[in-house]
Amino acid sequence: MPIRRIPDGGVYDPNRVLDAIITKLRLKNDAALSRVLEVAPPVISKIRHNTLPIGATILLRMHEVSDFSIRELRALMVRHDADAGLGAA
Repeated sequence: MPIRRIPDGGVYDPNRVLDAIITKLRLKNDAALSRVLEVAPPVISKIRHNTLPIGATILLRMHEVSDFSIRELRALMVRHDADAGLGAA
C-alpha cells in the first residue's frame, strides 16, 4: 500500500493526531505543541487547516516526543466515516 493512501471509508483528519499529542503530553494549546515539536506556530496552524500535510520529518518528531508509534500516529490521521457520526444526535 502506498504511504499516502487513505483507506476506503477514511478521511484525512490531521486534527485527531494533533489533539491526541496535546492530550497525551498535557499541553495547553497549539503554541505549546509547536514548542515541543520545535516548529513555528504557523506550521501547526497550516496542518490544522489542512493546507500543509504532516510530512515525514514532523511525523518522526511527533513519534519522538509522544512515544506513539508511527503506526499509531498514521492511524490517528484518518477519521473513518463511522467516526464522523459519533456524538451526533
